[in-house]
Amino acid sequence: MTKNIEIEFKTIVSKDQYETLLKRFQLEDNVFKQVNYYFDTDDYQLNQKQVVLRIRKKSENYYKVTLKSQSDFGAYENHLLLTKSQAEEMIQHGFQTKDYFDDLDYFVTFKVSLDNYRVSTPYLDGVLFLDRCEYCNTVDYEIEYEVNNYHEGLKIFENFLNEHGIDYQATKRKSERAFTCKR
Repeated sequence: MTKNIEIEFKTIVSKDQYETLLKRFQLEDNVFKQVNYYFDTDDYQLNQKQVVLRIRKKSENYYKVTLKSQSDFGAYENHLLLTKSQAEEMIQHGFQTKDYFDDLDYFVTFKVSLDNYRVSTPYLDGVLFLDRCEYCNTVDYEIEYEVNNYHEGLKIFENFLNEHGIDYQATKRKSERAFTCKR
């Protein structure tokens, strides 16, 4: 299992801003699709505690289960790689979280998915992600900037937005946006 602290800054952007940034960084041909499958209890106890549990499919045979919990300066993440058959079984039938994460004991089922068309590029002291997200018959666009140092990352992110004429707009996590179309 891999554990890390994810420090990221993000904002929603317009389709035009997204496309302009793709061209500016010459990333149009590097976009790839990943699917996020979100899980929760029947009464959404994890979501209420701001805990995200997802399986991410990055390619035909690459699946990873991730548990994310929020903190003031980022998110604590635990990751575990899965086989395709494990992931498909979990998506189809649900699973007991304790089987994968020692600190969490719930039975969870698949609730909703989000298709994320993503591209990334190194940018100063971090990584810049441009995302087109599709869920609930909705398409939205966001920028994420992931770093190791919160305070430095915040300055770089704010400067990036200013340089590109982008107004910061607070955005909900992808899981929260996807949960608007609960099954």
